[in-house]
Amino acid sequence: MPRQIFQLRISLAGVRPLVWRRVLVPGGFTLDRVHRVVQHAMGWRDCHLHSFEVDGEQFGEPDPDGELSLRDELEVRLDAVVGKGSRFHYTYDFGNWWEHDLVVEDVLLADPEERYPDCLDGERACPPEDVGGPAGYLELLAAFADPAHPEHHTLRDWAGDRFDPAVFDSGRAGTLLRRFC
Repeated sequence: MPRQIFQLRISLAGVRPLVWRRVLVPGGFTLDRVHRVVQHAMGWRDCHLHSFEVDGEQFGEPDPDGELSLRDELEVRLDAVVGKGSRFHYTYDFGNWWEHDLVVEDVLLADPEERYPDCLDGERACPPEDVGGPAGYLELLAAFADPAHPEHHTLRDWAGDRFDPAVFDSGRAGTLLRRFC
């Protein structure tokens, strides 16, 4: 039987202009692999905790202290919890609280000539790690846009010369997905 490929649209909630990605993911991926897809497609560095919420149920890495009630993401396949038209959520970095809205736009049959996962499209760079969540990112964008902003030089130095909020390279993201997921 041919493999099912899920076309997901991942949107970062709470920021404008919108940061989003469109990816192709095998339905047989467990949620821990979907986590890696989100990380590499968005541009995160996987430095913080994360969780998924699907129909009110939480999935993630089991908490050894038992403080978080999560089902083990290693035991749950994508195609077992969502289908075409499904919406679910991914939260990264419980301190900065980056919420991602995921929509299953389509379910396709795998093309035997293609490698998966892949990134088809997207817009804008992912915010830098530890910028302070959506509010901190909006402050960073304001400072970047205004050379007279009191934090312009400080935040430019902190974010680095290579960070450009308007730039996203889907080809590079696709290469990272195929290499690391």
